Amino acid sequence: MAVRIRLSRGGSKKRPFYRIVAADQRAPRDGRFIERLGSYNPMLPKDHADRLVVDAEKVKSWLSKGAQPTERLQKLLSGLGLCAAPVIKDQPKKSAPKAKAVERMKEKEEKAKAAAEAAASASAESSAE
Repeated sequence: MAVRIRLSRGGSKKRPFYRIVAADQRAPRDGRFIERLGSYNPMLPKDHADRLVVDAEKVKSWLSKGAQPTERLQKLLSGLGLCAAPVIKDQPKKSAPKAKAVERMKEKEEKAKAAAEAAASASAESSAE
């Protein structure tokens, strides 16, 4: 059985509150879980003590047993020093500029360089006179 440490949503509409739980990865998000490990309230300010409440011993125990935290929880737990920070992936190739856009950017840069050189040579000529 693959165990995940993940967020289980509670709270009302537009007022989220999450429980941090250890659950079978096949279980629904807000469904059955094995053990409750803490809570996360994103509505509180970042420096508030009750924003992230975690039982560190239970989390360490589950991590040692092979439970995998979700990426969001890995980010939160790394702030507490309980696990390593997740690797930030590069932007996908799909969102990278296409060939014509790259060509237009190069032309724009060349025009800017030419204008800068022209301005520099004009100022050099005026100072020489």
